[in-house]
Amino acid sequence: MKAVVYDRYGPPDVLRVEQVPVPSPSASQVLVEVAATSINLSDWECLRGTPFYARLGGLRTPKRRTLGSDIAGRVAAVGDAVTRFGVGDAVYGDNLQLLGGFAEYTLVPESALAHKPKELTFAAAATIPQAGAIALQGTAGFSAGQRVLINGAGGGSGAFAIQLAKRAGVHVTGIDNAGKLEFMRSLGADEVGDYARQDFADFPPFDRILDLVATRSPFACRRALAPDGRYRCVGGAVRTLLPIVTIGALVGRATGRRVGMLAVTQGPTHFEPLTELCVADDVRIHIDRTFSLDEVPQALTYVGEGRSLGKVVVAIAAG
Repeated sequence: MKAVVYDRYGPPDVLRVEQVPVPSPSASQVLVEVAATSINLSDWECLRGTPFYARLGGLRTPKRRTLGSDIAGRVAAVGDAVTRFGVGDAVYGDNLQLLGGFAEYTLVPESALAHKPKELTFAAAATIPQAGAIALQGTAGFSAGQRVLINGAGGGSGAFAIQLAKRAGVHVTGIDNAGKLEFMRSLGADEVGDYARQDFADFPPFDRILDLVATRSPFACRRALAPDGRYRCVGGAVRTLLPIVTIGALVGRATGRRVGMLAVTQGPTHFEPLTELCVADDVRIHIDRTFSLDEVPQALTYVGEGRSLGKVVVAIAAG
């Protein structure tokens, strides 16, 4: 089978397409013939080996030779202990544990997969698992009348988060680069801003902040919050996150404003509620561009440089 592999951390040119053996599933694993894989910022981080936590399990060289976690496809084989899926079933899920989505076949733990709704294409289903779980958990607790800021709102998780926040009845401010302002407005953002020109402090204080590209100090985050406000970030450089989880907790306790990280829980129960909203057309899936398996380096570059509007998909098999 064809797979995109890499043996050292670095830029996209360390990737190459190879012919590798089709793997066999262990007792609790499912072999999936991959139809589509969506790209997440985590793929870009694991490619480059930065932030440092992207190297967990492989400090000097990558633990997994093939990236790609959000997959959709058909079951090709199952392990002896698998009970929920059979050969031919259409499935999707976040394979963050084993990766391997940038290949024609990949192994996935049974627990990471869900049955794909017939109403969604494989490409559409592949956009949901990781970004959907982040958006659902990041917007949980939003309530009508609140002022909410979503930083990095024009990407995959952000596009879902804007729509979920609007469903909750909040006033949404979306921040991203200048090329995404109209896109964020089209998703329902009430206000938008270019991060190169505007800071959190340029707006009135927020009741909730979901930061998908954390770069600011806990003190700056605290200043952007209204009394009893809450800031949560997902990802970012270690030099940014460490103060958030240490100093941020103390700053929040002293001022009544909570500053910290969002610990995202993965798995079907954490992304299927968004799938149901997408099937009902209450939340829109936006696929910016589709690349082929041979174009994975270009696809990762497109996402890593912050150019994607919503999600980017790698189409691997017809379906």
